[in-house]
Amino acid sequence: MPTLILALLLSFADDSIRFSEPEIHLWPNGAPGSEGQTSPETWNPSKDGFHRVTNIHNPSITVFLPPKEKANGAAFIVCPGGGHQYLVMDLEGSLVAKKLNEMGVAAFVLKSRLARAPGSKYKADIESLADAQRAIRLVRSRAQEWRADAARVGIMGFSAGGELAALAEMRFQPGDANAADPIDRLSSRPDFVVLGYPGVRPANLTVSKDTPPTFIVVANDDNLSAASAEYYGKLKAAGVQTELHIYLTAGHGFGMTGRTPAFASLPVAHWPEQLRQWMAALHFLHPATFP
Repeated sequence: MPTLILALLLSFADDSIRFSEPEIHLWPNGAPGSEGQTSPETWNPSKDGFHRVTNIHNPSITVFLPPKEKANGAAFIVCPGGGHQYLVMDLEGSLVAKKLNEMGVAAFVLKSRLARAPGSKYKADIESLADAQRAIRLVRSRAQEWRADAARVGIMGFSAGGELAALAEMRFQPGDANAADPIDRLSSRPDFVVLGYPGVRPANLTVSKDTPPTFIVVANDDNLSAASAEYYGKLKAAGVQTELHIYLTAGHGFGMTGRTPAFASLPVAHWPEQLRQWMAALHFLHPATFP
């Protein structure tokens, strides 16, 4: 095959997203546990207009900041879903981030290692969780630079990303004052958590009184709705400030903006506003003062 034709075919096959926002690797010298992994990230061909990345060995966050005059200091690590096989980087990543920016909230879309990617040896509760914890610490370490409040850094996840966010709210760690890396001296506990149709297994999660306030959204016609309701029950029983929204119709994988224009006419389309009201009620959206 002539070189020019091959190059053209490869260019059409490239289904990656090239964000204009900065991407920052969580560990500048490589992620612990990924030593020797040099194969490049792979973007799966899109069949529905949304874009999926897999084969991640150098985890990162992509930084989406609200306008300076609108920033209120709150921040989210955003964990896209994809069954731990890939990450849906727009529907449950950049589109979510931009919706949060409209609320004045900073958003950091996490590109984490994946337990079920082809040939993966990673585990969701080890490497993926370490990525989420590191992302929280990294945002805290640079909070002033990003006009965020280090005491108002939350995590939001969808589907498998919701499972990751739930792990982060259960298995957080205090900072290690003696750590050589100053980022590791900060706590990985999220200040608030949002779970979108999460792939949680409540029996595997231990809720305590120190579990952060949690907001859950899911559809009744999603197979994950019963587990979400069960998890809500565990949070409530532990005295955690929590709110659950179960919508009659929405299916799975609707993010904040839906998959089609028809989403806008569904009651579930209003859940971002209900999230904003919940955060305001818990004083996570109060104005912040920055230099």
